[in-house]
Amino acid sequence: MMRDTRRSRLILGALLTAALVLLTVDHRAGESSPLRPLRTAGAWLFGAAERFGGGLARPVTGFVQAVATAPQAQERIRQLKAENARLRAGLSATRLDEARSAELKRLLGLSGTGGFTVVPANVLARRGQPGFEDAVQIDVGTADGVRPDMTVLNGDGLIGRVVDASATTSTVMLLSDPAASAGARLEGGQEIGVVHGVGEQGRLIQFRLLDSAASLVRGTRIVSFGSQNGRPYVPGVPIGVIEQVESTPGELTRIAYARPYADLTTLDVVGVVVQGPKRDPRDALLPRKGGSW
Repeated sequence: MMRDTRRSRLILGALLTAALVLLTVDHRAGESSPLRPLRTAGAWLFGAAERFGGGLARPVTGFVQAVATAPQAQERIRQLKAENARLRAGLSATRLDEARSAELKRLLGLSGTGGFTVVPANVLARRGQPGFEDAVQIDVGTADGVRPDMTVLNGDGLIGRVVDASATTSTVMLLSDPAASAGARLEGGQEIGVVHGVGEQGRLIQFRLLDSAASLVRGTRIVSFGSQNGRPYVPGVPIGVIEQVESTPGELTRIAYARPYADLTTLDVVGVVVQGPKRDPRDALLPRKGGSW
């Protein structure tokens, strides 16, 4: 036992002495050291081992870090989604405001050319009420100077008339309602008739020409004839274009169907005429052929 221990100490001492000698020789020889290949091989082996160990450790470290930051990541995702939703809503609102601005501009342009004083309004809802199948509610009323039997129009043409008004809202019977009727005139002449609503979701309205001998052809345009004192209808507001003419031999009147200028199914910005024109604008508000008025 003692002999083995003494021998081991002798061997260990010899190895340490050899190592010191080798280190001294390698250090003093520098780049010309005969031990340089061994040193390079050792550095490569230790470097490879370190890279291998680091490659094994990185996924584990990344996983631990992802788990640690998961709540923050989910919160950030939630914030980004909320911000995205706000941006989309803002974009939709901007487009809606731009569309309404364009409608208001057309309304004021038409009313200004015709000499009408109007109160602009927004359509709140489409609703029927006893006696009226096709009506809308708007956000102006008696507090704004609106009264029953006033003309309602938009930037394209005639909409209908006010049938009821409270302080802040009013009900408008549309021209397409079967109970609606308005005096109308053919463009460029004195031939007059009456426009009636026929339902059809406002796609067509009926025009009954009082003179059965007068010419009535597809493409002819009609405007409002006007009522006494401009109530319920002021004169000169574009109504629509004749699309169908019925054959009525032996009848005292002629019947046709017109497509309204105003889209009565998608109303948004409208105007109530609170003061009519001093002079009948006649055909001045009709759109130019192939374009807007």
